[in-house]
Formats: sequence, structure tokens, C-alpha cells
Amino acid sequence: MTIKIVYFGTPKIALKSLEYLYNSSDIKVVAVVTQPDKPAGRGKKLTMSPIKEFALSHNIKYFQPKSIRKEPNIQAELKKLQPDFFVTFAFGQILSQEVLDIPKYHTINLHASLLPKYRGANPIQRAIINGDKETGICTMITELGLDCGDVCLKKTIPIPDTMNCEELFEKVSNLSPELLEQTLKGIVSGAIKPTPQCEDGVCMANKLAKDETLINWSNSAENIHNLVRGIYKFPSAYFIHDGKIIKVMETKVIKSSISTPAGEIIKVSKEGLEMSCGKDCIMLIKVKPEGKGEMLARDWYNGLKNR
Repeated sequence: MTIKIVYFGTPKIALKSLEYLYNSSDIKVVAVVTQPDKPAGRGKKLTMSPIKEFALSHNIKYFQPKSIRKEPNIQAELKKLQPDFFVTFAFGQILSQEVLDIPKYHTINLHASLLPKYRGANPIQRAIINGDKETGICTMITELGLDCGDVCLKKTIPIPDTMNCEELFEKVSNLSPELLEQTLKGIVSGAIKPTPQCEDGVCMANKLAKDETLINWSNSAENIHNLVRGIYKFPSAYFIHDGKIIKVMETKVIKSSISTPAGEIIKVSKEGLEMSCGKDCIMLIKVKPEGKGEMLARDWYNGLKNR
């Protein structure tokens, strides 16, 4: 039996799973649904999503609803395809019950956490910011509530102290395809029996507020290090120097009992700038000053002295 799916996704993290399912001999991708083209880059050029690019290059039918819940014409087109499953991975829109009722079996969502922990929009970033030592991916049956459906399969992913969110995004992207395929086949064969989530341990991975990205030197060095890793390039932790934004790209915790006031430079070395914190010290290794490219923190600091 060939399993017919419609794939819902938008960003790059969802691309490898689409490629994998498209190339599976047991699965047929009959259409994709992705977000509308959006302005991107300095020139604000209208840009299509990686999922749409893949659909175009492989002659796959695609849909780009502004809000699929409010577009019955697209819903009607999806019904005509008679899919066995909808598969969603970082699609970016909430589905209505009318949409969830279309596939023969279920809508299967790939979520980047070990549910019920980190339901919501930013599970990858929140896991690193909170200093977790592991996270994972789940396939789950989508229901109207937020990431509350029955779980099909889970896979654990360790988080080393040096891993940033971009690296964790890549890990999630690489491990998701097989888990999705196993889930689809397992549900059809009856080998997988989805299990309800335990309500103990539920926590939300809410979107980042702007004030969370500003470094507070009174926090511990470990907390600052985790913040830098957790929002590396998405959108980056920062501090203000001489009225300009200095994004921090790479750091290291330095165990120290120095009682210098938080936020002061303690030492400059070949490795970087050692800054005092509420607890211990933090080494700034790479920064990105406003209007400039990424550079070694020591080079940025030496440039300030030479002005």
C-alpha cells in the first residue's frame, strides 16, 4: 500500500523530511501546503519558502493559504486529493477541525521536544536557554489544543554545553525524516498505538520577548552562556556599548570568585574578553557589532582602543 500524504511546512528545518518522504517507495506526496511568499533580506525581495522551491522543482501541487482555516476553496481541493495523512512540520498556521478531518487517518505533527515539555512555538531555543542537557523530537496526532495530542514516537537528543540553537535545529532536521516515515507506516499497519500525553511536566515554549535578548550581566555566567547559545543568530543576545548594539555570538563560562561589579571587563586575552557576571565570569569569544560582520571579541575591543 502506498501512503498518500499532503505535507505542510515552511522553513528550512522541514525540508529534509519532505525530501525523504518524497523519495520513499511507500509514500506519495500528493501536495504541499506552505506559507505565502514573504519579503526577505535587505532588499525585501519577495522570497518563496524552501518547501515551495522543492515543490516547484519536483512538479508537486502546492498551496499557499494566508490562513488555511479561512480558505474553504483550498480545503475543498485538499479533500479531492483523498490523502491518508496530513504531515505538519513547522508550518506556521493553526489548523481548524474542518482541516484536521480531511485525511483518512490523522494529521501527524513533528514537534521538536519531548512532549509534554515545551509545547509551543520555540521548543529548541527554550531547551538551550534553560540549560537542559537533553531534548528530542516527537511525532504526535494533531488536535485543536496546542501540542496536546497523543504521542506516536519519541527520540532523545543530547544537548552538549557548547551546542547552539542552529546546531540543534540541524540535528532535529536530520533525525526527523525517519521518525515521520516510521510513524506513518506504523499507524497504517497498527504497529504504533499513540499514547496520551501525561499532564505532569507540561511547560510552554513561548515566543521570545524582545527584552529577553538583552544580556543582564547580573545573571550568572552560565545563564548568559545559555542565552547566547539559545538564540544564536535567532535573533542573538546583545548588549549596548556607546549607543550601539553588540550581538554576542560565542561565549565560554569561566569559574571565578572575583567580586568585580557585574558587566565590567576583567581581562583581555588572545581568547577573548573576560566579563564579570552575577556569578562566575564569561568569556566573550565572538561578537557582531552593529553595522559590521562577525569578529573576534578581542579584535572588536582593540578597535575601540585605537579609535
